[in-house]
Amino acid sequence: MRIVYHLGAHCTDEERLLRCLLKNRGALAKEGIIVPGPAKYRTLLRDTAMALKGQPADRDTQALVLDQIMSEDKADRLVLSWDNFIGYTRGAAKGKLYGAAGPRMHAYCQVFPGIETEFYLAIRNPATFLPSVFQKQRGLNQQEFLGEVDPLSLRWSDTIASLRESNPDVNVTVWCDEDTPLLWPEVLQAVSGHSESIVLEETEDLLGSIMSADGMQRMATYLEAHPPQSPAQRQRIVSAFLDKFALADKVEVELEFEGWTEGLIEEMSTAYDRDVSRIIAMDGVRFLAP
Repeated sequence: MRIVYHLGAHCTDEERLLRCLLKNRGALAKEGIIVPGPAKYRTLLRDTAMALKGQPADRDTQALVLDQIMSEDKADRLVLSWDNFIGYTRGAAKGKLYGAAGPRMHAYCQVFPGIETEFYLAIRNPATFLPSVFQKQRGLNQQEFLGEVDPLSLRWSDTIASLRESNPDVNVTVWCDEDTPLLWPEVLQAVSGHSESIVLEETEDLLGSIMSADGMQRMATYLEAHPPQSPAQRQRIVSAFLDKFALADKVEVELEFEGWTEGLIEEMSTAYDRDVSRIIAMDGVRFLAP
């Protein structure tokens, strides 16, 4: 069996990925892909990892935890999703982006130390990510949330390096949240690992949230009449319809932090682009891109 941890991050797909896979759990189960409801494992895994204190679970503990997560006798692939796996919103920018991501995931992996594991993570431009996560957390003001950190110093490559350092045998698949509308089928297949023979249902939730109903209908009609012959062709079609029918208030992010200038935001965006190039070159990392 292989365990897949979808790590979020916060303020990326907002659990649309999990909801879509849960809607298709019947079809996925036929291929040995098990997608349990989050209530079955989130608190259980957190509490078990804390109780283990970094030590590997014994066979009895592993069997007990799996029995509570799965009703099936066996699985080829177990998909677990939680954007709090790598950290909570209050600490998302404490010195680094999810600075404890690596050790936290090592602790989770110790619950099933002998099972092959994969990590999946969507990243987002810190210029929009930080204000979004700040709004999601409660109790901290802007100064307390950011502390003394220089926003230009925050790098997702540091987060991924932490994951790899603490879990050297675990490969990481990464994509940019900004590209997710174009990559959605590829992201769903990468995480679930389903075969080409399965066509997932109700996969339009994400595009439907940023494109007008008229645009969605026109695109569906066009795709039916002109089935794309490759993912790249489908991505070009989706991009063309988004250019024409995207909902401006959904795609134009205007989140700001007090004291942040347009110049700083532009610098952060440029730094993010450079960081993406750095991530693509990292060992043990598969990067999904249009």
